[in-house]
Amino acid sequence: MAELTIHTHRHTLWHFIPGLALSALITGAALWGGSIPAVAGAGFSALTLAILLGMVLGNTVYPKIWQRCDGGVLFAKQHLLRLGIILYGFRLTFSQIADVGVSGIAIDVLTLASTFLLACFLGQKVFGLDKHTSWLIGAGSSICGAAAVLATEPVVKAESSKVTVAVATVVIFGTIAIFLYPAMYPLVAHWFSPETYGIYIGSTMHEVAQVVAAGHAISPDAENAAVIAKMLRVMMLAPFLLLLAARVKQLAPAGKGQNSKITIPWFAILFIVVAIFNSFHLLPKAVVELLVTLDTVLLAMAMAALGLTTHVSALKKTGAKPLLMALLLFVWLIVGGGMINLLVHSVMA
Repeated sequence: MAELTIHTHRHTLWHFIPGLALSALITGAALWGGSIPAVAGAGFSALTLAILLGMVLGNTVYPKIWQRCDGGVLFAKQHLLRLGIILYGFRLTFSQIADVGVSGIAIDVLTLASTFLLACFLGQKVFGLDKHTSWLIGAGSSICGAAAVLATEPVVKAESSKVTVAVATVVIFGTIAIFLYPAMYPLVAHWFSPETYGIYIGSTMHEVAQVVAAGHAISPDAENAAVIAKMLRVMMLAPFLLLLAARVKQLAPAGKGQNSKITIPWFAILFIVVAIFNSFHLLPKAVVELLVTLDTVLLAMAMAALGLTTHVSALKKTGAKPLLMALLLFVWLIVGGGMINLLVHSVMA
């Protein structure tokens, strides 16, 4: 009996190893690519590269080997993702809130709320998209890009193809923003200082890596303010997911949701707990840096797994509507987000 138990346990472990190894291999290539200065300077992080490489393999090699790898790939896409979101809290401290001040908090809240509500309206009322696609694109645009999309997926239980579409919009318009925001600065410099323009960048651009690239192209002061404002937006991910979980419960069919409880995204709660813990600086800096690196690896593995399970045929079925919706959100972030920034700064000056 003991031998049978051990054999079954080993069989279970082996079920995950091939898929995890493949995800890790893609992640290694993505980390190497993201460390190249020219690639990093263009705002392509390891996460972005991981999903792109995953999609290439997912539509060429993976269909031939998916039966061996599926267990580990799904494990990476689901469980490693949640662990990655939790460890993301080690990138943050609550002292960063004090650095951007009340005005920075107000700007982030107003930008996040307006962008997500606009996404819900455009997606479902204007373009006729399903609520999952609308929510995912809205989360990616309004909070922190691909990480927000991945964190939202287990709350709304969306299909892989919809998640990939949302991530694709972040990659496309976030990359455009890297070059657009520095080009716009000379035109609006009489309204913005480097610091306030940095807050504008951090409160309206998609990915952390993209924010760093755009802020760096302007000045060190703009870059610092941009990163702080952006990380504050990241901290809003947990309360956003709790509110979204309540909304999902509210919209559930009467027969299914009447007696069920709200699904609490515990990984989002733990994300905030980790950020609070990190605010006390109890761990040595070297340990925190190691945990942040581990977090990047875990999130990249989740991205790689997402890419592996996404088929081009599924993306083609979505059509141009999600892209048009994301384009309108991008325009809103630039114009509407700019107006929110100027209004809040003028009121709280």
